[in-house]
Amino acid sequence: MYDVTITGGGLAGLALSIQLAKAGYRVALFEKETYPYHKVCGEYVSLESWNFLEDLGLPLSDWNLPIIRRLLMSSPNGQSLEHELPLGGFGISRYKLDAALADIARSSGVDLFESVKVTDIVFRQSQFEVQTSAGTFHSAVACGTFGKRSNLDIRWQRSFIRKRSERLNNYVGVKYHVKGDFPADLIGLHHFPNGYCGVSSIEDGKCCLCYMTTAENLRACGNSIPEMEKRILRRNPYLEQLFSSMQPLFAQPVTISRISFEKRTRVEGHILLIGDAAGIIPPLSGNGMSMALHGSKVAFQCINAFLRGQLARYELEQEYTDRWHRQFGRRMWMGRQLQRWFVSESRTNLLLSSLKSYPKLVSFLIRQTHGQPF
Repeated sequence: MYDVTITGGGLAGLALSIQLAKAGYRVALFEKETYPYHKVCGEYVSLESWNFLEDLGLPLSDWNLPIIRRLLMSSPNGQSLEHELPLGGFGISRYKLDAALADIARSSGVDLFESVKVTDIVFRQSQFEVQTSAGTFHSAVACGTFGKRSNLDIRWQRSFIRKRSERLNNYVGVKYHVKGDFPADLIGLHHFPNGYCGVSSIEDGKCCLCYMTTAENLRACGNSIPEMEKRILRRNPYLEQLFSSMQPLFAQPVTISRISFEKRTRVEGHILLIGDAAGIIPPLSGNGMSMALHGSKVAFQCINAFLRGQLARYELEQEYTDRWHRQFGRRMWMGRQLQRWFVSESRTNLLLSSLKSYPKLVSFLIRQTHGQPF
């Protein structure tokens, strides 16, 4: 019997487990993979998260990570716009970040179960029954931090799963680590028809190159990633130069499919959902990693009040939902608007051409995708 069980050992799950364990609660965290491992992610973290991560125990200041202060955007036809990032961010791989947080979780007293798959979570008689490949566990509170798409989403038939396949809910993601001559303080965001590619520096002189595009782009190229990169991505001259000069460090890229940016609920069957499980911000808007971390802090404060007897269960669920909306609602809305605009090749070309004359508007749009330090 645990105070809290957490399904999913990404940023939200790990950060939440550490906060709860340090507060004296008994926590079980289930992760289907084994650390360290790679996952599809842009690997740019807004500086709003720096102090929070150091408070969790990460020695970020000692890791000599690249600090990113500039943004370079390009349109499919090669028009470009460079702008200073008002807050900025830093680059770090999920391979390094998640494994380090997992070590802190273990040392904080979290029971971390790796290579364990959760098959269902059932609420009955005021407690949760968590069914896993390692047996059945029970807890007073259950949280889902299982990412963009999970077997639990399908089992529970969540609303975004039931939606007919459309452009907004059928994306594929591809990530490489590469070596190349790329400025450490710059993040590039390069658009191509029906997609965009981000590239930025991470630790040890490496770069993360990650792109998302519609499944129809991949199908049009015979479901071949190299063919899609050749025929579609490299039509952007910036991407042509990047792909021609980079040295891939993976034998094969890391991929994910059937990504949906449709709206999601924050609570399912009394289970609190955090991070991508609660809502995926379009990568064009950035900072999904910071949102997952900040979301874990919001969830911790609500759960802590519930376990101390200050909130009833229905109040816990409502308080978490309300606070999530106040913190991230506008950010998610803005991300979807930008997503819809930039998915069109002609509109992307027009917008980047127009924005050059309005630097204050560019600063405003960037600020909408970055929160405040928490």
